[in-house]
This record gives sequence, structure tokens and C-alpha cells, in this order.
Amino acid sequence: MSGIWVCIEAGNGELRGVAYEMITAARTLADAAGQQVSALVWGEGAKDNADKLGACGADSVVVIETAGDEAGRPAEVGGAVAQLAQEQFPSVVLFADGAFARSVAPALAQKLNAAYVGDVVDVAFDGAPVFTRLPYSGKVIEQVRPASGAATAIATIRPKAFEAAEPQEGRTAGVSTFAATPEAAARVLCDVIRSVSERVDLSEADIVVSGGRGVKGAEGFKVLEELADVLGAAVGASRPAIDEGWIDAQYQVGQTGKTVAPSLYIACGISGSIQHMAGISASKYIVAINKDPEAEIFAQADYGIVADLFEAVPLLTQQLRDMLQA
Repeated sequence: MSGIWVCIEAGNGELRGVAYEMITAARTLADAAGQQVSALVWGEGAKDNADKLGACGADSVVVIETAGDEAGRPAEVGGAVAQLAQEQFPSVVLFADGAFARSVAPALAQKLNAAYVGDVVDVAFDGAPVFTRLPYSGKVIEQVRPASGAATAIATIRPKAFEAAEPQEGRTAGVSTFAATPEAAARVLCDVIRSVSERVDLSEADIVVSGGRGVKGAEGFKVLEELADVLGAAVGASRPAIDEGWIDAQYQVGQTGKTVAPSLYIACGISGSIQHMAGISASKYIVAINKDPEAEIFAQADYGIVADLFEAVPLLTQQLRDMLQA
């Protein structure tokens, strides 16, 4: 099972879009290196998704079986991946960038004496894997090649950095299972707690409506949520809104929050700091709504509306609602 590994969590029986994006990235490396792609998947309904992973490019699927109150926790899954890696020697192990991966991947790299590269936006193979990152708020392009002595490279993939390949009808993958054993001593993060929301996940959303200091309070986000509901969008926020406690930290977009790459990003009452722009620079279109005509975000936005968001956003919401109902 050596080759390129993709580590995937099946949450609530479903796979996130980034799972298929990682398979595509792994396939790029594997085809160039003449290797196989193996998907290591855990969580509710993991085995039920094996066919989907095979159709999208995995050659084999390993279902990591977890049990008890440790089910799916980073220590347990990380321990299982480490045990398999020490037996099989993969050349590359990929995780989806996020809280889970940031806990597991560095610890796994240390345990395997492997190279570690975080927040990867592109991959290539030139005698060895080459990973592309965008550090310093995206001001530079960095290409990282593991040292020649590193047998394994661990990398986290930024969601929406890759376009998932279309499934191939009739393509299948062999499926096996592996029973995980809890390793409390290896725990870095006890658990990842996820709140339930009917909205699309922020890091995978095609449309994002975000608010900043100009929203003025928790009540102000209700105006943005109405627009998001009409558009089927995710809700985000800049750091000042998080620091004020107006919205939960899981919605933070920016250098110290989540990086997003939607087709449309609507920034409401956001000044446009370097840190925030670093998290939205991959957006296809940026629309800024701000009553300050000198706000920095207008220099980066594709479209700008100089207006009070509490007047402009309800008007926009109503116009869109009328259009969709027509």
C-alpha cells in the first residue's frame, strides 16, 4: 500500500469536497511518479463512500475502524495512520488543511521523521514531490521539495485549491479495513467539536457573505444571514468581529482564520486589512460594501458599493429574493 496516501474523514456519512480535491492532487503525483493512490478514510459511513473514492481516482481504500469514546479523535486516527505508515512507507501523506490536520499532521511527521508542508495550493513531481505554498499573506510563491533523506512527506491541502476530477464510470478501488487503537500519549488535540448548521461549510462555499467591524454587533449579522440564506451562501467574518464576540471563531476568514476561494465573496463593513485579504485572495469575484469610500478593500474588490450596509444589504436581499421568485 505504499505510494500516495490521502487521509479523509467521512463526517455524518458524507465526504467533503476537499476529499475529492485531494484525490485529484494525489493522482497528479502518483501518475508522474508511477505510484498508486490509497485513500485512508474513517468516520460514520466511511466504507459506504469507498466506491466514490475509487471512481475519482483512488486505487485502494483503507477504512480505519474506530471505537468507543475515542472514535475519530485525532490521537486515535493519527496513531492508526502512523502505524500503517511505519509498515508500508508511503512517499506522500495528504490531509485536508484545518483544525484536525493541524493537530495530527505535524505530530505524524515528527513520529515518522518525515518532511512537513502546510497549506499547499499546488503539487508537482520532478524526481520528488514539489509542493507550492503562498506564505506572507500570499505575497510570495514558495515551492518546497523535501530533503533527499526524507522518505515520507506529510502535507496539508488547502480546500478549493484543486479542481476535483470528474468520476470515471466503472472505475473501482479495492477495500480493506484497519482497526485503530487509541494512543492517549500521542494526543495533541482531544477532540474537534463541530456545530451543526444547515448552511454550506465556509471553506467549501461557492458564495460567502462576510461581516466586519461595520456590522456593529451580533444583531447586525442577522442582516447578513438573510442575504446568505437567499444566495445559499456561507457566512464569514473578519477578525475584529470575532474579537468583539459578535460571532463564533469558526467563522473567521483571513490569515489567522480560514482561507476561502468562493466564486463570489461579499464583504460587508470590512476595511480590507492585509490579514483578511490573505484569506480571500483566491476568490473569483469580490464585492465590497462599505460606507467609507477610502476603505482599503475597494482597491482589491472587483465591485464596490459605497453605502451603509444596513441600507444596501436588505435592498440587495430583497432584489435577489424577487428575482428568484419571479
